[in-house]
Amino acid sequence: MASNGTGSAATVSHEAVGDLSHDELRRMYETMLLARQLDERMWLLNRSGRAPFVVSVQGHEAAQVGMAFALDPNRDWLVPYYRDLALVLHFGYSARDAMLSLLARAEEPNSGGRQMPGHYGSREKRFYIGSSVVGTQFPQAAGFALAAKMRGEDTVVVTSIGEGGTAQGDVHEGLNWASIHKLGVIFFVQNNHYAISVPMDREMAVKTVAERAAAYGIPGVRVDGADAVEVYLAAREAVARARRGDGPTLFEAVVTRMTPHSSDDDDRLYRSREEVQSYKERDPLVVTRQRLVDLDVLDEVHESEILARVKAAVNDATEYAEQAPLPDPSEAFKHVYAEVGQTV
Repeated sequence: MASNGTGSAATVSHEAVGDLSHDELRRMYETMLLARQLDERMWLLNRSGRAPFVVSVQGHEAAQVGMAFALDPNRDWLVPYYRDLALVLHFGYSARDAMLSLLARAEEPNSGGRQMPGHYGSREKRFYIGSSVVGTQFPQAAGFALAAKMRGEDTVVVTSIGEGGTAQGDVHEGLNWASIHKLGVIFFVQNNHYAISVPMDREMAVKTVAERAAAYGIPGVRVDGADAVEVYLAAREAVARARRGDGPTLFEAVVTRMTPHSSDDDDRLYRSREEVQSYKERDPLVVTRQRLVDLDVLDEVHESEILARVKAAVNDATEYAEQAPLPDPSEAFKHVYAEVGQTV
């Protein structure tokens, strides 16, 4: 798949990933694997009645990691959406944080156990918590980028959404504003072909999300979201463009959603089992693993070490979160309304 939306194949060689060390490439794969195994554990907890709700990252890991490694967690900002587990892991979100959020424990960093899982927020780790309403993050990201530009900060802002969310009016406003003011924003659309249960041909009249960019006078990039290296190469160009002050990019990564929309969804009502089964051929874990093997980056020794670390992290996070205390009911409104006597 192209990095420019034209459908031609992108080429990746040893030289093309030369600015990423072998260790960094292996960390890409490890982050993907951690996100996948955390997600699988969350579904087990949900199906055994120990976790109320899961919204899954499975199928999106390579797209998110490819984008994440093109960014600098020390100076860039994320305005993520609920499926961005792999993205926030690269910005310092931990396995324990993810499980504390799933089980709504008092210690969880997003909201002290008050928000739904997948609503990531941490000033310290540089990602901004959003609402459950999709599309609102686009004008918020443009606002972040405008503030950074006015302050003279070298900051790139990335905001995520699914392709269905691009039908929202806020998305137009965010794109339009960022384009007019040449803001350093990457609008990162993870196209999994279903807006919950509605297929893409019922969401938009155009064939791709990326081609919409022309209406805003900005580049539209379309990549294979199953290959973390290919996503990284395209994302690196978009980040460089933003840092030069040349403005935003509409970045479409084509992915598969390997699970239902959420644990409350029954996808058997709108897609066949054969279609879902076919997604395994483009499983991003499989595609990216093979890419690293072909690049002589990943061997049996490294893979065994990675698997052991990930398994230990997921087990530790599960045990830690299950033993962590729930929020105190008397503090239900803390951080929601101003305290008595507090000046807002």
